[in-house]
Amino acid sequence: MKKILLIEDNDNIRENTAEILELSNYKVIVAENGKTGVEKAIAYTPDLIICDIMMPVLDGYGVLHAIHRNEAIKNTPFIFLTAKTERSDLRKGMELGADDYITKPFSGAELLSAVESRLKKLDMLKEELSSGIEGLQHLMQASLGTNPLQSLIEGSNTNNYKKKQLIYSENNHPQRLYYVIKGKVKAYKTNEAGKELVTGLFSEGDFIGYVALLEETVYQDTAEALEDTELAVIPKYDFEQLINNNKEVAQKFIRILAKNVSAKEQQLLGIAYNSLRKKVAQALLILQKKYQRTEEEFVIDISRENLATIAGTATESLIRTLSDFRSEQLIDIKDGRNIIIINQKKLEYLIN
Repeated sequence: MKKILLIEDNDNIRENTAEILELSNYKVIVAENGKTGVEKAIAYTPDLIICDIMMPVLDGYGVLHAIHRNEAIKNTPFIFLTAKTERSDLRKGMELGADDYITKPFSGAELLSAVESRLKKLDMLKEELSSGIEGLQHLMQASLGTNPLQSLIEGSNTNNYKKKQLIYSENNHPQRLYYVIKGKVKAYKTNEAGKELVTGLFSEGDFIGYVALLEETVYQDTAEALEDTELAVIPKYDFEQLINNNKEVAQKFIRILAKNVSAKEQQLLGIAYNSLRKKVAQALLILQKKYQRTEEEFVIDISRENLATIAGTATESLIRTLSDFRSEQLIDIKDGRNIIIINQKKLEYLIN
């Protein structure tokens, strides 16, 4: 049952509004002034706050300010309830971060419509979202009721890249965001000796080059097509407009795009401390997890040089290890190149 905190100093309005909400199967917590309302918000962590503006002790603006300063409840949806209809008051409430505004007198239908709409959007935003286009489309619809991201991608130019063609280079300034329509891309860093370390793998539905845009720095790696690839190219200005359009969208966008950080840290930790066998096994499993789309037999079609850069080892060492894995029936190799994982569990639990 969803919890709603109702902060209203007028006894009749408070009681009538609470009754309407309770009849609609909401748990209602009431407060007769702003100070008490903030205290109850902290104590009960409601799913939604409905608050009058003109109140004794602490007005609605003060309540909203206090809510936003508390980490535990700062993202709670907030609806202002007021008899004031001046445009300046509407603007002030929204600029302070209110999610909606209901003007007295209101009908039960108007109240419930606003509440249900806001709670529905909250539920959608709480769902675990995928890192690709579907998750972001879902997010944009939840937050804005529209799908501007899809429009942004559809309205963008597309570029085609041949296998091994560079998309962007390390230390260059970013001017666009890339979205993979089809194909595979790797991001890598190169040391002074020319050795590569793969820092990211991307496929259909992934965005590329966002870290430098978010940090407002130069690219920290180089991106290259692993096969013939088609990318949507989104200008930097359009991307910035998108994430600045709504605070919830910006927070969630960054959170979604940062999900790969933990996996990258694990990969680098493995490269630093794992044995050669463990490094190669980890590289194979990373590729399978990233690129396998169906339950059918998955073929790893990648050059030994690229596989070695993912594993963080020399190509010769990688080839010897793959030969050992084949002898141990952990993998199979077809046509002298394509790798098929036969025993995934053994690869996952190889002793270091």
